[in-house]
Amino acid sequence: MNPISIRLLNQQLIAPQFGRPAEVVNYMGAMQAQEYRMMRWAVAMRTRKPSSKAFKKAFDKGDIVRLHLMRGTWQLVAAEDYWMMLELCAPKAIAVTKGWMSSNKISISDKELMHVGDILAQTAADKRSATKEDFVEALKENDMTMDDHRLSYHIRMAELTGTLCSGDLLPMKATYALAADKVRRTAAMDREEDLMRLTRKYFQSRQPATLEDFVWWSGLNINDCRKGIALLGNTVHVERWKGREFYLTDDCRTRGFRRGRFLLIPPYDEYLISYKSRDVVLPEEHRHRAHNNSGIFQPVIAFDGTICGNWTPFKDDCQATFFHDAYSKEDVREAWKTYQLFGNT
Repeated sequence: MNPISIRLLNQQLIAPQFGRPAEVVNYMGAMQAQEYRMMRWAVAMRTRKPSSKAFKKAFDKGDIVRLHLMRGTWQLVAAEDYWMMLELCAPKAIAVTKGWMSSNKISISDKELMHVGDILAQTAADKRSATKEDFVEALKENDMTMDDHRLSYHIRMAELTGTLCSGDLLPMKATYALAADKVRRTAAMDREEDLMRLTRKYFQSRQPATLEDFVWWSGLNINDCRKGIALLGNTVHVERWKGREFYLTDDCRTRGFRRGRFLLIPPYDEYLISYKSRDVVLPEEHRHRAHNNSGIFQPVIAFDGTICGNWTPFKDDCQATFFHDAYSKEDVREAWKTYQLFGNT
């Protein structure tokens, strides 16, 4: 087994199969969206023809939705998965959020939560695409003021209860819409069906991956993750690599890998953040160049799937540094042109 080439193929980073951004997000299940500008490239680079305009169209239409969901952080999900993902992930995310509130000595009563939630919902409904500044103004009109930290918790809780989701895509600033207006509610399935669907999406798009990888990524407890794998039955199998057990689906992509490719990977990309076992593609001695222990991820360069350097996204010219002297920034010129073209299309 060559886990690196298999991950590249099934993460759609080599020979992508999809033409539309919403198809990518649907396939991936959920995609980290911590960096507001770079989340667009994370999706687009997995399409056959990367286009920033295509991403904006899908986002504004509500085919792609951004919200706080897993691990207390931002994710993109497809509209058709939105309600399912809330059912599965919101209870744990709410508990995590309340834990953070407690550690920060912030106490919000149920009465306050309901009252502020109603104000946020009404503002989002009126504005269709409301900014945090709009929420601040609406609270003032209701004789309420609060610091940014407290308001952020209110917004997050409104997201996790299915009240707010992302509004229109602005260049630099997040907006919020009323989820009931933005995302059509899909027919409810039972929890086992939801769990099986999420598990399937994870392993088809991140394989080969371990049980520990799935637990880390999903934020679900280990028993739920084991159950999700069991529900997949004989559509998944186990292969051992360097003493670890990796799960692969029976329709795993193994053909189409081409050597000699450089990739400009955005910070917080699923190529790294999907796994606890990042050492498969990231040499341990260079781990600190890709992310720190506080969960801050950097833009990285991969050559044939192995992380080998860093790049700077928001510059006029290609800027790249490598972990050793085997490569230079001239090697990533073609990848840089693709990235620049994405921003202009």
